[in-house]
Amino acid sequence: MLRRLLLTAAVSASAALSSASGAVAGTPAEAPVPAASPSGPSAAALGVPDSLFPAGTPSSRAVAAAYGVVLPALMPPPARPDDSSDRLTVTVAGVGGGADGTFELECHPAGGTHPHAAEACDRLDRMTTWGKDTFAPVPPDSMCTMVYGGPATAHVTGTWAGRPVDARYDRSNGCEISRWNALVPVLPGTGS
Repeated sequence: MLRRLLLTAAVSASAALSSASGAVAGTPAEAPVPAASPSGPSAAALGVPDSLFPAGTPSSRAVAAAYGVVLPALMPPPARPDDSSDRLTVTVAGVGGGADGTFELECHPAGGTHPHAAEACDRLDRMTTWGKDTFAPVPPDSMCTMVYGGPATAHVTGTWAGRPVDARYDRSNGCEISRWNALVPVLPGTGS
């Protein structure tokens, strides 16, 4: 799907550029479209068949420029070096059985004082998807069962996937219990 979208954008940009009598972004209208050169990427190098562009259409440099405009809008921002380390502080109370306390969780590589660091990091990796908040609260208009899951509470802070985290958990109703259980083993299992 993404490839089809990119090809459509490239062909549209190519048509727009050819109808603008050789105008390319950043060049005067009377300047000719620069020819493809060995130093610039060709349409084939970009995965676009040359047959898509009839003779007289803008050069592969113009197509590459069109790709350069389209790709940043579709790709996630590059990770900064300081984002490469996912670190969370997990504070748990009311669970009992030695599970209460404050634990540091570091991922990529797994470490810290969390009792199940590797499993917790794996769970967070599986839950993390682009465009979705792994630690999102239950929406306020949710219809939840009135089931009490006990006095356990948790507070998770830090950085995950380059984004700040400040999430609170409890087991006050069915929705909150499900939200808690989805994060086990980051949060301790309560047996209920």
